[in-house]
Amino acid sequence: MTETNADDIVWGASEIAKVIGRTDRQTFHLLTSGQLPAKKVGDRWVASRKKLLEALIGEAA
Repeated sequence: MTETNADDIVWGASEIAKVIGRTDRQTFHLLTSGQLPAKKVGDRWVASRKKLLEALIGEAA
């Protein structure tokens, strides 16, 4: 089963927090300080699941 581009998009800070295994508060700090590869669209954060995981793997390396 292949993942589509739509499946790769994560909307909202809470959902991003679930993907990266952090609390909402920690994630919001990471988002607002530019430490995660995400953008704000209107009032919501949006990110690529793949890029989030790549950023975390790079952080651990």
